[in-house]
Amino acid sequence: MPIHFDRSDDHTVRITINRPEHRNSLDMEHFFHLRRAWEIFDEEDDLWVAVITGVGLDFCVGADLKTYIPQVTELQKKIASGEATEVGGYQIDDGVKAVLRGTKLYKPIVAAINGTCVAGGMEMLGGCDLRVASDTATFGVMEPKRGLFAGGGTTVRLPRQVPFPAAMELLLCADRVPARRAYEMGLLNEVTTPDRLLERAYDYAHRITANGPFAIRKTKESVLRGLATDMKEAYRIESELSTEVFSSEDAKEGPRAFAEKRTPEWKNR
Repeated sequence: MPIHFDRSDDHTVRITINRPEHRNSLDMEHFFHLRRAWEIFDEEDDLWVAVITGVGLDFCVGADLKTYIPQVTELQKKIASGEATEVGGYQIDDGVKAVLRGTKLYKPIVAAINGTCVAGGMEMLGGCDLRVASDTATFGVMEPKRGLFAGGGTTVRLPRQVPFPAAMELLLCADRVPARRAYEMGLLNEVTTPDRLLERAYDYAHRITANGPFAIRKTKESVLRGLATDMKEAYRIESELSTEVFSSEDAKEGPRAFAEKRTPEWKNR
């Protein structure tokens, strides 16, 4: 299966898109398996951080237009006629869930962008928390070039994640930009050489897993829920989640380990 899910014993999982012969584009089957990878990551308590990457010269170029559009059009017809709500186990929202649009996934995600990141790849990038790119990678919201619309979250998330002029340059000019320019725009945390890409991505992942996983998860939840509402409600959410964290076992273990000058033994609760 071209979506690999590789657990390690350090609470991380690497999700790899391995379809280089199709530029790591995704049809309905692969969108389904990528969605399931995110769901499994979310469900398993022992997995605290995910690293997402691709194989070959591309990170992800989005939907495989030759196969995905006919597939999803057929499914839409069957849903509209009442014939089915899914086909072969594939659902109409697999694509948007695979690129992390509208998901309540509060565990951290580190993107290791090995190559071209456009269309659905760019949409998914918006759902990743930390981003390390190879200096050979390129980025772009290319849909307007073809008269299409980036409806997988990019028009909503990008202006919230980078300065407004940078977001609008990417969204309206629809140009592909190199990694260094993407870094200058604030889209990336770091640009490195291809041979160090995973090393640098895992450095971020391991720095995260050194922290209390329950606190980290609730911190991300506070950020995402807070961004989706007004300040008053965001503060209420922050207070609610803060209470949960300070009442947790990890909140007792962290200060105790500090006082005893040892590494904390996190319980993730």
